[in-house]
Amino acid sequence: MPATFTHKPAKEQRKEPGHGGQPPPVRRPTGGGGNGDDNWGSQRRGPRELLLRIRFFVFSALAADMLFFAVMVMLFFARQAGTHMDPRTHEQIGDWHPVALPPILFLNTAALLVSCLTMELARRNIFREIDALEEWLGLGRPALNRALPWLGATLALGSLFLAGQWMAWRQLAAQGFAFNQFSTPASYFFYLITGLHAAHLLIGVAALILCLSALSWLKRVEYRQIAVDATAWYWHAMSLAWLLLLAVLALGQ
Repeated sequence: MPATFTHKPAKEQRKEPGHGGQPPPVRRPTGGGGNGDDNWGSQRRGPRELLLRIRFFVFSALAADMLFFAVMVMLFFARQAGTHMDPRTHEQIGDWHPVALPPILFLNTAALLVSCLTMELARRNIFREIDALEEWLGLGRPALNRALPWLGATLALGSLFLAGQWMAWRQLAAQGFAFNQFSTPASYFFYLITGLHAAHLLIGVAALILCLSALSWLKRVEYRQIAVDATAWYWHAMSLAWLLLLAVLALGQ
């Protein structure tokens, strides 16, 4: 008797979830165009992406500034090795004579460090989540009101630092190292280093003034956050640069 084979029906796939059936296949979104192109993650760029791009631009500019200051420091140390021939003994002698730093520089440094603290407090307050949410909902400007006093304090301390630097230059001139004479290479580099840094910090003060004026007419809270954030990072970088330059002037001679 020939063997008979019976066709077994295929196992039915149970579609009801939670009853042992196989899970439905996972399909990634294709953008709805019907052409199968995967547009995952192609949403419209938001404030976070704008903030990151602004930070990248600021950090790139600050990296160039730090490189500029590093070149100045290298020239500072290279110049200390300079010599000239003594016409009487015909020997090569060094012409670098260290300059005593005016004591007011350390008071200026303390003011700048306090300004870093106030600037950071302003940045943190403008990014405070609850206050920023209230501003986004149109319930006033609590984040801005919290940040404004700290921004004003930073502006005052930065102006005080620049005024203190001017007094330091006058004190150095009173010691016989006037700016228009450049009597020694050490005094030349003192004016060069402190003057260029003061010019950079003056840009920071101008950015603070621009930021304070812009906060009054910027309507969106995220734009106000970006303005304060970019200014804060520049201010912190200039403060760090001054600490390094002061260490070079005080200990590198």
